[in-house]
Amino acid sequence: MKPILVAISAILSECTTSTPYLIMIITATGIITLLFLVEQVSHLKKKRFLPGPTLVLPFIGNAISLFTETTKFWDRQATLAKTSSVGVSTNYIFGRFFLYIYSAQLSHKVFTNIRPDAFQILVSPFGKTLFGENSLMYMFGQEHKNLRRLIVPNFSPKALATYTLIQQRTILKHLNLWLQKSTTPVLLRLLCRDLNLETSQTVFVGDYLSDEDRENFKIDYNHVSQGLVNLPINLPGFAYRKAILARKKLAQTLDLCAQKSRKRMENGEEPSCFIDFWMQENLLREKDSDHLSHEELGNLLFTFLFAAQDATTSAMVWAIALLDSHPQVLQRVRSEVAKHWNPTTLDIDQITVEKLMEMKFTKAVVKEMLRMRSPAAIIPHIACRDFQLTDDYVVPKGTVVFPSVIDSGLQAFPEPDRFDPDRFMEERQEDLIYKRNFLAFGTGAHQCPGQRYAMSYLVLFVAMFATLMEFKRVEEEDRNVFVYLPAIFPKDDCKIFLSQRCNGFPC
Repeated sequence: MKPILVAISAILSECTTSTPYLIMIITATGIITLLFLVEQVSHLKKKRFLPGPTLVLPFIGNAISLFTETTKFWDRQATLAKTSSVGVSTNYIFGRFFLYIYSAQLSHKVFTNIRPDAFQILVSPFGKTLFGENSLMYMFGQEHKNLRRLIVPNFSPKALATYTLIQQRTILKHLNLWLQKSTTPVLLRLLCRDLNLETSQTVFVGDYLSDEDRENFKIDYNHVSQGLVNLPINLPGFAYRKAILARKKLAQTLDLCAQKSRKRMENGEEPSCFIDFWMQENLLREKDSDHLSHEELGNLLFTFLFAAQDATTSAMVWAIALLDSHPQVLQRVRSEVAKHWNPTTLDIDQITVEKLMEMKFTKAVVKEMLRMRSPAAIIPHIACRDFQLTDDYVVPKGTVVFPSVIDSGLQAFPEPDRFDPDRFMEERQEDLIYKRNFLAFGTGAHQCPGQRYAMSYLVLFVAMFATLMEFKRVEEEDRNVFVYLPAIFPKDDCKIFLSQRCNGFPC
């Protein structure tokens, strides 16, 4: 042994004199190797008995696979989780250990434990940078309760009636535009995206945006959406950097809208959009401490706009895709709508909130679509503390946890892979029986505050589209494959032929 040590010492001595940088290289290599080993040991300690990769690349982990093969990546996580006794799998991305939760029971447990000593919602693993630390989705406790209480007047019957009128006019405008492109198949995702953005802008901030503002808003919003599904590289030219800059511009634009709304509401004018209803209530509370500044209103409006955009666009697209493949369901929707709305009267404002409530089967179609194709298929949370998830497993603090909404909806329900809206009708009430599995709007204290708005809007869209349009999807092999943008969409963007259905099309 001693001769070997003498020989090694001689070699190192020679390297020191002849190659001064070699020692530095050897030292750096040793440090990197040590860090790699520490990282692997830490990963295995957190992973324990759960399925997932045993060896991971330093820091980057499986990020390349996540961003280049997103759908396959999440499919693999779900498949691994199914093999686990607890319905959970693991992975490692950008220095973060994470869990994928397939089990509906455990997903429900995460959603109902959003608090400082358990979990915090992230929306995106890098969402805090884009949405801000003070976003509604990142609040806890009394602060969160107080803000949700301030939101309530924005979804009153009077407010919803105002929004429904705006939605009808905007939907009708866009359906007319879509028919002008009816000679060739169109990409429904792109059409619904533009429809939904205009609807959201008009519902939330009314006429406070000029035409130029609306175009800039559209561009900036798309930058934010792209930033959520690209590598978080905050350098010039990268999508993530563009998203951060666009987010700031959007907040400033919405701040100006809040100032304009304040002037109108101070003059005693009637509210005509979401921000007006909020401002009207805010002015009444100005003497109290729980009113909001224009900047806070702008930031909250951005949160609502984001929540109302991609997820609703996804829901619209999947609703039409499912109706296309289930013509008997489509016929029942058309028959039901015909009892409450006659489009040939040219009275486009006659679908009231009350009439939408009577369209029970159409509402059941929307619910069944949300069960099978939940737009926000996976919603990341972060463990604020060590959390006892099961009897045998504690989630380590700092772990990113992905409860799967879409997998939860495909569990427990009878024949879960079958599109069957009747499961949500009064006779069967499976939405109540399997309530813990239907997580499209979340559950617990952080359940989506705009659920009534979203359901009303989706029922209205399905009712009008089914009544006014004939449609047929283009047959493509991968048309029902999911892609994450970040909400889920058909891979073919729902390529579809459109034509006019009724003779007296409203204008």
